[in-house]
Amino acid sequence: METTERKKVMLSGIQPSGDLHIGNYLGAIRNWGARSDDYDCYYFMADMHTITVRQNPAELRRRTLAQLAQYIACGLDPARNTLFIQSHVPAHAELGWVLNCYTMFGELSRMTQFKDKSQKNADNINGGLFTYPALMAADILLYQPDYVPVGEDQKQHVELTRDVAVRFNHVYGEVFKVPEPYIPKVGARVMMLSEPERKMSKSDPNGCVFLMEKPEDILRKFKRAVTDSETGRCVYYDPQRKPGVSNLMDIYAAVTGKNYEDIEREFEGRGYGVFKPAVGEAVVEYFRPIREEAARILADKAYLQSVYRAGAEKAAAIAARTLRKVYKKVGFVER
Repeated sequence: METTERKKVMLSGIQPSGDLHIGNYLGAIRNWGARSDDYDCYYFMADMHTITVRQNPAELRRRTLAQLAQYIACGLDPARNTLFIQSHVPAHAELGWVLNCYTMFGELSRMTQFKDKSQKNADNINGGLFTYPALMAADILLYQPDYVPVGEDQKQHVELTRDVAVRFNHVYGEVFKVPEPYIPKVGARVMMLSEPERKMSKSDPNGCVFLMEKPEDILRKFKRAVTDSETGRCVYYDPQRKPGVSNLMDIYAAVTGKNYEDIEREFEGRGYGVFKPAVGEAVVEYFRPIREEAARILADKAYLQSVYRAGAEKAAAIAARTLRKVYKKVGFVER
C-alpha cells in the first residue's frame, strides 16, 4: 500500500498596508505560485497587525480584499493554497496573549521595527506596537510550519518566534514545531523610477508603479523616469554610472525575457525618448492579465467571500488543534 509523504508546511502573513507594486511582483510574488507544488502553503492578510498604526476603516477593508484578489490573480490558486484573513481566525489573538506571557520585555525592547515605528508614530506608541512580535509568533506557531519565508527586515521576528517556541517547549514538552527561516529565491530587484538608488516603495507613489494602476498612468510614470544626460549610445547596462537606465533595463528584461545585449541592440542610437515609453508599454502589457483578473475577482464578491471563508475554516481547524494543546499545557479548564 502506497503512502503519500506529507508536504512540508510554509506560512506567510502579509499586511494589507498598501497596494501591491511591480517590485513586489517581479521581486517575489511571481515565484510563489510554484511553491504549492512542494509545500502546503498558508497565506493570510495580516489585518490585525495593521492597527498598531491608525487606519481608515473603510480603506483597510478595501485594501484587505483588493490584496487577496491580487494574490489570486498573481497565481495563488485557492484550491492549492490556504488563503484567509487573520482576524477571521480568533486563535491568532488567543495564542498571541498566551505567548505574550512567554516573551521577555527585553526581547521586545530590542526589536528594530518597534524602534522605527515609534519614531514615525511618536504620538501613538501603543502597547500593540510593542508586543506585536508575540502575535507574530502566534501567527506562525499555530500552524506548526516547517518554513517561514523572510526578508531581511523580518529575520529578527522569526528568530524571536524560534526562541519563544523553544522556551515554551522547554517548560511543557514538544508543543510547537520550531520553524526554519526560508530565504526565497529573489527575482528582479526593482528600484524607484524617481530615485533609482532606492528600492521601489509605495512611500513615494510618483516613483512607484502599482499593479492596479491605469495604463495611461503607468506610461506617464515611465516617460518621467530618471535616466541621465548622456548622449549618443545611451542604452547600456552600468548600474554604477547609469542606475536609472540600468533599472529600466532590469524591468524590461524581467517582463520581456530579453537579456541586456538584446536590449542594447534593440535601442542602439534611439535615445531615451524611445526607450522609456517602450519599457512602459511592455510593463502595461505584461501586467494587463493580472490587472484584469484582479478586477474581475474583486467585482465577484460572492466568489471572493467563498475563498476567504473556506480559507478561514481550514485555517481555524488547524489552529484549534494547536491552541487546545497549549491551553491544556498551561492549565486552562477545557471548554
